[in-house]
Formats: sequence, structure tokens, C-alpha cells
Amino acid sequence: MSSVSMDPLSDVLALLKPKSYVSLGLDAGPDWAIDFPPPQGIKFNAVLSGGCWLEVDGVEPIRLEEGDCFLLTQNRPFRMMSDRSLPTIPANDIYAHAKDGVAICNGGGTFFLVGSRFGFSGAGANLIVGILPPVVHVSEHSDQASVLRFAIDQMARELRGQHPGGFLMTEHLAHIMLMQILRLYLSAPDTEGTGWLFALADRQIGMAIGAMHAEPARRWTLQQLAAMTGMSRSSFAERFKEKVGAAPMDYLTRWRMMLAGERLSNSSEPIGKIALSLGYDSESAFSTAFKRVMARSPRQYSREAAG
Repeated sequence: MSSVSMDPLSDVLALLKPKSYVSLGLDAGPDWAIDFPPPQGIKFNAVLSGGCWLEVDGVEPIRLEEGDCFLLTQNRPFRMMSDRSLPTIPANDIYAHAKDGVAICNGGGTFFLVGSRFGFSGAGANLIVGILPPVVHVSEHSDQASVLRFAIDQMARELRGQHPGGFLMTEHLAHIMLMQILRLYLSAPDTEGTGWLFALADRQIGMAIGAMHAEPARRWTLQQLAAMTGMSRSSFAERFKEKVGAAPMDYLTRWRMMLAGERLSNSSEPIGKIALSLGYDSESAFSTAFKRVMARSPRQYSREAAG
């Protein structure tokens, strides 16, 4: 991953390497209700036609209409149905008989849904899923949601048409929709939360995060970061902690260790070289910081990744 990026969201997603494991469609008839097991990772769905109810454990029921999209970010069972009074059937009873990437329920023809499941590499998955609510719902009528329409319609064509390269195309489309939903969610006026993802919506704090991502090896000081944002040191430190949930230097250390973890997992670089590239004068100082953040030494981390 490049160290010159000024786009922290792209940085984090590139580091976590989201992979779309499944892209399936659901074609349901007039009366249906399906019980789904807890998804692993992030579950993405888009309603192409019709409408239904979504029930997630611990969340108020949500009405979904044509063009709506949603993410399920936590390991909770959920249910989808045309009528909430109907008894549910297990999802496996339907999806086990999927043909050409589409599962048929009760004859189909009334409701069509496309979906993917995203898994993340490495120990940093909580950088995304740990700070999002259980359900992120993006209405078709929300501002800018129309930009999702092309990707949604194209995914449906790929699933229905059996075109050459269709599997790779649906995977890339799913990634585009994941990114766009996160963008729309963060830009919504009523979105609130604590964490680096929410802090990006704050111009000054987002600028500081972008600078740290662009130059993780730089010996940043609180004064330098505050000056960059046009704030006093004390005001900057207080606002950063309020928005991100961590002090600026703690956030920088955490980001450095995430970068180090990726390199320890996917390269044969010596630990000393990784340490120097991330601003540490010695391997021992780096190893101490790494163990404090990642709960294991760099060598242990590397061995676990290899295993």
C-alpha cells in the first residue's frame, strides 16, 4: 500500500483487503418469510424490485423498498419477509437449491434482492465493523443514493445473464457498493458516532488523520498536527479525542502497527527494516509498541500469519 495516500478510508479498506465471498440473488413470490443465520463479516444487500421487512435481533424492524440498500455489520441473525405475521423458513432450504446464482422462494416474480458477504483480512477488521451500527440502511430516496443504481442494476444483469467474467464483475461491483454505502452513511446529517471513520467527516480532524496516514514514519508532534488544522494544541487534542475516541499519538501508533501487521503477514521483510520504515530508531522500541497494541510480539504475529 502506498504511503502517500491522503484518503484514510481507502487506506483502511486496502489494508483489510475486503473480499466478496458470495454474490447471490433472491427471487421471491407474493408471500414469503426467511430466517437467516448470523453473517460472518459484513453482509451487503440491495433490493432491485418489490419490498419487504428486515428484522435484526436488537434492532427495530426496517421497511425496505425498491432501490434500498443495507449493510449488516455484526454477527446477528436476521429475518426478511413480505409480511411480518408469516412463519419463517430457514434460508438454507432456499439457497441450497440456488441455480445460476439465484435462489427462488415461493415461485418468485414479486421481489428480487442481490447480496454479497465481505470478509476482512488481518486483526484490524474492527476498524470498520467495530464502530458501525448493526444495520446501515440507505434509502433509495436519500441524497446521492441514485449513484448506486447503476452498480445494482449491473449486478442483477450479471447474476441473471451468465456473462463471461460475471463472477469477477459482481465482486468488483460489490466493492463499489460497499464503499458508496459507507460514503452515504457518513454524509448523512443524522449520523453520529465516535471513531476514525466518523472523524473523517470533520474537516480539521480528517485533515490530521489524512496527514498521519500519508506519512506514518514522520515524527509527528501534537503541535505540528494542531498547527496544520489551525487549532491550538489543547483544543486539537480535546477535539481529536472526542471525535476519534483516542489521543492523536495513540491513533498514530495504532495505525503504524496495523501497517506493520500487514507487512509481517504478507512479506519477508526483516523486522528491523519495518521498524525503521515506520519511524522507530530501534527494533526493540518497535517490538515494545507492537506488543502493546497487537497483544503479541512481531515474531509471534508473523508466525501466526504464516500458520
